[in-house]
Amino acid sequence: MTRRGGPTVTTGALCVTEGGALRGGAPPLAFSGHHAVKQAHNGRMCDTFVSLPDATADGSVILGKNSDREPNEAHELAMLPAADHDDATVRATYIDVPQVSHTHAVLLSKPYWIWGAEMGVNEHGVAIGNEAVFTKAKREKSPGLLGMDLLRLGLERAATADEAVDVITTLLQTHGQGGQAGHTHKLVYDNSFIISDRTQAWILETVGRDWAAQQVDRTASISNGLTLGEVDRASRGLQGAAVTSHSDFLYTRFSDSAARQCRTSDSLSAARGRIDVSTAMRLLRDHGDVGPAWSPAQRLTGQTVCAHAGFGPIRVAQSTGSMVSHVTGDDITVWLTGTSAPCTSVFKPVWFEGGLPTSKPPGRQFDANTLWWRHEVLHRATLRNYPDRHAAFAKLRDDLEAEFLAAAGTTGDRAQFTADCFAQAARAEDGWLDTVRAIPAAKLPTLYDRAWRKWDRLAGLS
Repeated sequence: MTRRGGPTVTTGALCVTEGGALRGGAPPLAFSGHHAVKQAHNGRMCDTFVSLPDATADGSVILGKNSDREPNEAHELAMLPAADHDDATVRATYIDVPQVSHTHAVLLSKPYWIWGAEMGVNEHGVAIGNEAVFTKAKREKSPGLLGMDLLRLGLERAATADEAVDVITTLLQTHGQGGQAGHTHKLVYDNSFIISDRTQAWILETVGRDWAAQQVDRTASISNGLTLGEVDRASRGLQGAAVTSHSDFLYTRFSDSAARQCRTSDSLSAARGRIDVSTAMRLLRDHGDVGPAWSPAQRLTGQTVCAHAGFGPIRVAQSTGSMVSHVTGDDITVWLTGTSAPCTSVFKPVWFEGGLPTSKPPGRQFDANTLWWRHEVLHRATLRNYPDRHAAFAKLRDDLEAEFLAAAGTTGDRAQFTADCFAQAARAEDGWLDTVRAIPAAKLPTLYDRAWRKWDRLAGLS
């Protein structure tokens, strides 16, 4: 991230500072700790970034996020209206918390089985993305709020980024965080967040019930590691020492968070003043400095911003949903895939006044009548020969999104425009699937092939 008045802050990787010089620590290390590998990679790796008005081309605030979870952990899009409540409590994923009298309208992108969300925006322009972080905090025996629950509660109850920080930290200190957060694998972790509104943003990092927050200057990014040194605000337990000192070194290293956070941070720094929605989309699709022959099947280790699952336990996380929120002084446009692997997906625009198209929510098993699972047919077919099959439709995808972007600012009937974009994307993906299937599959590495065949079988995909 970028601290006010300071250089990029990150851990364990080589990043570019404000002056353009390289700094940072050691390259990723190899360990034999199988349990640490399994815990860090069984489900959750994500990347979130934000650009403030003095870094964007149009003076907007742009927040982008990939949600990286298990390959069969379908993502659901949900829009909930503002509401008044008489109920005393509301049930989150595992516990009840006191309800408030009024909740704001929210647009969420979430794992289908969790009450909370990986990312979302509310009607006031507050946008939040969260990350799993691995810390030295002792795990509490009883479940608390998941990081995703805290995110949704923050969106429902806050009209500004400052208020969202207060909401999340108060709930964190009152109820704690924790509980099973993995889809099929055991996974428990702490959380970090980027929280933005129409003018500002905060990075919020947590260690158990303690927390620290730093206001963003121009651009910032986070991944699956603690990043903060000196901070603007902190609970008593995180005062007086760098937040990074509370990081679990082994788990954080295995998450590849430092390399991914440096990639997003450096990319944003290089584009300051020119960052737009297309910039954010490209960054969420980033595979690093690779050529046209690159394939996610090539490596057993390592992970990119656009995350692709492979043979476990090293690479079990997959980008299962992506979001770019574009918030100006008087408008909110949210670009969502609603599908996995942004490199094979189309971002579609959604507005609060237009709503989401009617769609059946996805579940654990393949269902061709749902947006997420329908796209998995194209995604997983592309993986059988990624270089050739992806190249067959990548430019068509970019051209279609360019049409959506060009027309989004002038459309009158936003509900109809959103519905048309979702329908056009679905028709395009059907056509791309026919094209992809006409290209011969490649011979895949045995372990990679075995992993995806197992995930297909578990999902009921032939």
